[in-house]
Amino acid sequence: MTDRPDFDRRALRDAFGSFMTGVTVVTCRDADGRPLGFTANSFSSVSLDPPLLLVSIARTSANYGAFTSAKGFAVNILSEGQKDISNTFARPVEDRFGSVYWKDSANGSPLLAGVSAWFDCALHQCVAAGDHAILIGRVLDFAATDAPGLGYYRGSYFTPAQTATQLATGPQVVVSAVIERDRQVLLADDGTGGLTLPTAQVGREGVSATLARLIAQSGVQATPGFIYSVYEDVARGHQHISFLCPATGGTPAMGSFVDLAPAALGDVTDPAMRTLLERLAEESRVGNYGIYFGDQNSGQVARVAKGKTE
Repeated sequence: MTDRPDFDRRALRDAFGSFMTGVTVVTCRDADGRPLGFTANSFSSVSLDPPLLLVSIARTSANYGAFTSAKGFAVNILSEGQKDISNTFARPVEDRFGSVYWKDSANGSPLLAGVSAWFDCALHQCVAAGDHAILIGRVLDFAATDAPGLGYYRGSYFTPAQTATQLATGPQVVVSAVIERDRQVLLADDGTGGLTLPTAQVGREGVSATLARLIAQSGVQATPGFIYSVYEDVARGHQHISFLCPATGGTPAMGSFVDLAPAALGDVTDPAMRTLLERLAEESRVGNYGIYFGDQNSGQVARVAKGKTE
């Protein structure tokens, strides 16, 4: 085995990129007092006692001489909203500090605003390591915020906290009860002078319990029926599920029954809901029902049965 295997450098770099890291901007001042900085994901904690950390810098970097001879440097751990700062300090920009807000640390190294954390270091040791040098810093001061850090993986940024929030919440699920009897449907005041189906956002109790609650609040005796419509309201961030619920008796405690006719449905303010009811008017007339799948603007109807559902 040779000391220097004939690796494909790009393949090796890609393999190194399989390790998910954070993103930092390492800063210092040169001998003339000018602020310098570069983007690095080669950051690691080393020791708590004494408090040490490390970053590496390429020998080919224009900043190599300044950083390896400086008395100290700072490591700024970027937050999820600072991809533009990472890009700025990763490219040959004439004035990398011109577009960011920063201040000097007590040790004289630039600290960037809005970061997840920063560490102000004295240069403890500089170790030559192949085509890079390892800068080991002794932590003189530091601060951390609640801002989640920016991630880097296989050549691309990722934002784990933002992604987790999106996955955890997703679209809000909203349920409507289409309570129908004798070619009429129960509609209630939508709070803006128009009409709407009995509707509620699904909470921890789940869809079935939410639908049962809507029927109970209506004051009408109705049977939870089949799903009549499923659509995503992209603008509102809703996943809307409507159930066709045949009414068997009772007097409405809210709203009133309205004819399934275009003139009577004109006060339904939600266009998607109005389209749903116009379809119901036609389907109840011919006795051939379907389930709508799509979004608030377009989709398709899958026929489920002939004859009115009991």
